[in-house]
Amino acid sequence: MTTRIFVPLDSAAVACGADEIADSFAREIARRGLDAVVVRNGSRGMAWLEPLVEVETVDGRVGYGPVEPEEAVALLDGALLTGGRHPKRVGLVDEHPFLKNQTRLTFARCGITDPLSLDDYRAHGGLEGLARAIELGAEKTVAEVLESGLRGRGGAGFPTGIKWKTVADFAADRKYIVANADEGDSGTFADRMIMEGDPFCLLEGMAIAGLAVGATKGFVYLRSEYPVAIRILSEAVEVLRREKVFGTSVLGSGCAFDVEVRVGAGAYVCGEETALLDSLEGKRGQVRFKPPLPAHKGLFGKPTVINNVVTLASVPVILAKGAGFYKNFGMGRSRGTMPLQIAGNVKHGGLYEAAFGLTLGEIVDGIGGNTESGRPVRAVQVGGPLGAYFPRSLFDTPFDYEAFAAKDGLIGHAGIVVFDDSVDMMKQARFAFEFCAVESCGKCTPCRIGAVRGRETVEKVMRGERVAENLALVEDLCNTMKFGSLCALGGFTPYPVMSALTHFPEDFHGTPLREAAE
Repeated sequence: MTTRIFVPLDSAAVACGADEIADSFAREIARRGLDAVVVRNGSRGMAWLEPLVEVETVDGRVGYGPVEPEEAVALLDGALLTGGRHPKRVGLVDEHPFLKNQTRLTFARCGITDPLSLDDYRAHGGLEGLARAIELGAEKTVAEVLESGLRGRGGAGFPTGIKWKTVADFAADRKYIVANADEGDSGTFADRMIMEGDPFCLLEGMAIAGLAVGATKGFVYLRSEYPVAIRILSEAVEVLRREKVFGTSVLGSGCAFDVEVRVGAGAYVCGEETALLDSLEGKRGQVRFKPPLPAHKGLFGKPTVINNVVTLASVPVILAKGAGFYKNFGMGRSRGTMPLQIAGNVKHGGLYEAAFGLTLGEIVDGIGGNTESGRPVRAVQVGGPLGAYFPRSLFDTPFDYEAFAAKDGLIGHAGIVVFDDSVDMMKQARFAFEFCAVESCGKCTPCRIGAVRGRETVEKVMRGERVAENLALVEDLCNTMKFGSLCALGGFTPYPVMSALTHFPEDFHGTPLREAAE
């Protein structure tokens, strides 16, 4: 039996030399005439072990990592093909505590299958959700998603089923499904991992959405910074067309659906759904006024479902196993699982899928293993560059939409960035204003002007100029931006600024001779 050696094609692994490792294995296998083959898979999500090389054995898949390119030959010289001992051996990968304790629903196949093998995908439950959606019909499919409690995994957590029902109930000659893959938040990589490691899951979710609301065309809008995802996703679409999953009759249902991959130029604001639509239409990405909602007048003026990648990739398992199964995970109004993306100054960074309800402390200290530097954790930012900074005193907060909102925070895309006690929170507040100023589309005054004035005012505080008065002005600017901005870019910028002021006041009232921000 041919032995399979798995080497990730995931961008994080590639950045650490995975391509070179795969090439070395392929050359040596050919030179030695070994009965083995190299399979490029997605990532398991254990970033500190990348590149994680796995070999298929009678006992299961044995991992070695992090492997250096020059170690490939030595591994073959040893007992790699039988899962033998080596300093880099991590044992049976499925038994690793980081993986074993997860609840992998959306990411169940990621890192396990060949991303472009439809046979692999089917063997691991793929297309079962789409087949059931066809069996149920449009109305019952929408009802199933609504009953599951699935909420948008990319921002405010709006119920997915309500969005779908709005589009389904709106009469039009053409409707669209748009996957928002413009993953631009710091510390987030779940969308990329799905697109690189399990693209059929996203595409199946889009097809289910299309059949549910009566859309025949879908678009994936992703950023040019993700070349591997662009290639894998584009090839996956071609596979589905060739195998008659996409086309004029999805799985023989008589309903048409197809997907087109579109690449953006990297503007952060295009992650906002209406700016994304403008960009898809070939215009400059600017936020639109609402109403009308995209569900009524979206892409090219037609009713449009816009969901982010993880939301759509969560749909197949809901349809395959039923709304009740999915709803059984989580807490309160936060149902199902969430891929936590643990990054920053942390020992065990990576993707950890779990049901809602873990506390922030359990995530940072238990799963993340505390800081890589060994210094105490001082702050954790959840929700990307516009998320609030939480101090250790809030580590008992459950990972739940409402629980975070009650503490003036937001979950967003579930990016969790850890900072140790060397961080200067006043510089972090300045960065939030600067980020907003740079990325603003310029359409509304609170965002366009408020961010610039905010940055300038924080810089005055850094120089010790009328500290109390300027901090009061910062708070006033934040209030204006929060309630007056057209979209979440300006509306959420106050979260990191005000949380830094509230929880770390000592950084703003210290010595007046602070170094100006770089």
